[in-house]
Amino acid sequence: MRYEGNIFRPPSEAYSLLVQVTIGCTHNKCTFCSMYKDKKFRVRKPEEVLEDLAWARGHYRRVERIFLCDGDALALSNNRLLPILRHISENFPECERVTVYGRASDALKKSDEEMRQLYEAGITMVYLGAESGSEKVLENICKGETRQELIDGVRKIENCGMQASVTFISGLAGKDGWEDHAIQTGTMISEMEPSYVGLLTLMVEPNVPMAKEIESGRLKLLSAEEVMAETLLMLKNTDVTKKCVFRSNHASNYLSLRGNLPDDREKMMALLRKAMENHDMFKDERFRAL
Repeated sequence: MRYEGNIFRPPSEAYSLLVQVTIGCTHNKCTFCSMYKDKKFRVRKPEEVLEDLAWARGHYRRVERIFLCDGDALALSNNRLLPILRHISENFPECERVTVYGRASDALKKSDEEMRQLYEAGITMVYLGAESGSEKVLENICKGETRQELIDGVRKIENCGMQASVTFISGLAGKDGWEDHAIQTGTMISEMEPSYVGLLTLMVEPNVPMAKEIESGRLKLLSAEEVMAETLLMLKNTDVTKKCVFRSNHASNYLSLRGNLPDDREKMMALLRKAMENHDMFKDERFRAL
């Protein structure tokens, strides 16, 4: 299997076959992200992708999950994606699901029929980073997508039969904007109603633009207790009508939360309140990681 540059995948794809169909990220301007800064976006040649799949078929007895890398494989046209998906279906009959990273704008550029085609061809889930529900925060981090575009993109993914797994980042607005970030993120989740929500906690590497904001004092990082208060306010403002799997158990998080919304909302809020009174429950800063 051939890989170009560093490879990233969602935690839940730890045991998936990783196949690059694109290199890098189409946007690659988010101020907090360092993932694809060493790459310029391009589309891999179809024959290279099929050669990698053939190699995998020859080396692995069972491949139950396949994740198509890099940053937003959903940006590919259906003319490019569908032949890959058909090849997977024909050569990996045991494969239970195919998943991708995507941007909301990728989904919005496709017609409803095109999205249904991808679902019927095997893509069952799209992972995307919304980061925040606050229009101000989205603008500050150079997300390149508006709040409404993110909501509409997730709805479109869900409506075609796929599941959307949406990531948000605690602490992204710093001390000055945490309340707006929390409230607007909660209401965004309520409007999106994604199948999955993942909540990370901000950690900034030195080579990204946001690091300069922190160094200059323009962005003041939240303490662990303040992150708990922000998460509590976010959950207070989250009101979904269908099951949403909520996870805040990434290596970056100070406190692990696992539950289903809306059923487990009060239980998770109670745990947050308890942690705010007992700081021994917080993960030591030394053990946090991206």
